[in-house]
Amino acid sequence: MRGGETRHGTSTGEAMRRGAAKGAAVPAAGHAGGAGHAASSADSLVLMLAAAAFAVAQTAVVPGLGVLTKELRTTPANISWVLSAYLLSAAILTPMAGRLGDMFGKRRMLVIALVTFAAGSVLGALAVNVWMLVLARVVQGAGGGIIPLCFGLINDTFPAERRPGALGLMSAIAGIGAGGGLVMGGLLVDHASWQWIFWVGTAISAAAAFGAMRLPDSGMRAPGRIDVPGALLLAVGLTAPLLALTRTSAWGWLSARTLGLVGAGLVVLVLFGLFERRAAEPLVDLSVLARPAVLITNVVTALVGFCMFGAFVLIPQIAQTAESTGYGFGLSATGAGLLMFPACVAMLIAGSVSGRFTVRLGARALLAAGPFGAAGGLVGLALTRGSAAPVIALSIIVFTGVAVGMAAVPNIIIAAVPAGMTGQATGVNALVRSVGAALGSQVAATLLAASTDAATGLPTDGAFTQAFLLGAGGAVCAGLAGLFAPRRRRARADARATPPEALTAVAPATASPHADDRAH
Repeated sequence: MRGGETRHGTSTGEAMRRGAAKGAAVPAAGHAGGAGHAASSADSLVLMLAAAAFAVAQTAVVPGLGVLTKELRTTPANISWVLSAYLLSAAILTPMAGRLGDMFGKRRMLVIALVTFAAGSVLGALAVNVWMLVLARVVQGAGGGIIPLCFGLINDTFPAERRPGALGLMSAIAGIGAGGGLVMGGLLVDHASWQWIFWVGTAISAAAAFGAMRLPDSGMRAPGRIDVPGALLLAVGLTAPLLALTRTSAWGWLSARTLGLVGAGLVVLVLFGLFERRAAEPLVDLSVLARPAVLITNVVTALVGFCMFGAFVLIPQIAQTAESTGYGFGLSATGAGLLMFPACVAMLIAGSVSGRFTVRLGARALLAAGPFGAAGGLVGLALTRGSAAPVIALSIIVFTGVAVGMAAVPNIIIAAVPAGMTGQATGVNALVRSVGAALGSQVAATLLAASTDAATGLPTDGAFTQAFLLGAGGAVCAGLAGLFAPRRRRARADARATPPEALTAVAPATASPHADDRAH
């Protein structure tokens, strides 16, 4: 075989031209195609460090929200944007990062994503007011492509026999990072300052970026376009209603400004949907929602995300509120993080174990049972006060229910769509989950801000009860929707058309809220 020819006698350049003409991934100049032999153990450590940086940042600020509210002299509704902005930014920009990785190389885009994340971390450490901190979180969220790019690099450059283990380990790191972020954030707030949450994030992401420069790259490239108009429409459409929620305590629920902002956001979202249906390469392929199984699964995912992140706001707030209120525990930020840590560990374990029960019980059973279990835990939290032990136990029930329900999602999606659409379908699911999470954190904070004690300025006990019950209602709706998911027999019949590699690519997603983004 002469140099420059493929196994079948076709020149590499000709193969590249044919691949590009079909929109397929082809090796870039100077690279041989077919990776899967160059990755080392050191590369695994770099990818794990990169994933940990993003996962830890997702929750590290949660124990410090009370301290941030005081030190930045703002309101709980405003400070909740520290969570919401991060989630929305990641939801909108992660699909773009995946597309750019296909076009210009995943290694290059991973380095850029890590540098962007580090820049947001520096900005957060230097923030002097809440809106500067929110901007920093938007920039951090722009690094949302870190985890799917890591998964893509594993798929491109790791030997086939190492990929399943590496994918599972990455999902575990993402899940453990979320729990570890709670503890780390609390320790830093109590024993250093909240700024150190961001300085540590800077150090981790900078080290990962330095290591990522030395990762192998398959050289595979796929031509494509970036849907910038779609991203802008989605950003405006999602942000406007959430901003209206933030201002309801000042404007009123039925004021012209509140209703106008919500209405404007809904109109923009409709325009986004119309634009995406006509776009040659849409940011989000909405056609997958035409399949009932995918639509139902996304409804469940959004509602579960709503409940989970509502709890992320509410439980630390109760933990850190003074005991004199009659419902708070008077814990430090570290104590608040430790109080939630068992629930995060339970979520990781339940997500891993539930996958085995999917085969025996069917995905639909888990999709419904998980949210119903979470609803029971949330009702318990609405009625329980005064002691940390029952709150820890009920939190474990809530987050275990979340994990059980989410464990069924990849299986239902894979069974419902052709193999070539799994990437688009899981991408839409990741977006929907982040939007539900952002809405949950914002609604919880808004309810607390709307009912405060005049003497102390703290949320009333009744505000927490209402917020937990609202979350429970969302979880019940999720469970009811899950009952309409496809039955086991139908899912099995559809799954026979799905290649094994597609199952391998999505199965580890149960361990982490963001893990199934890797399908991009």
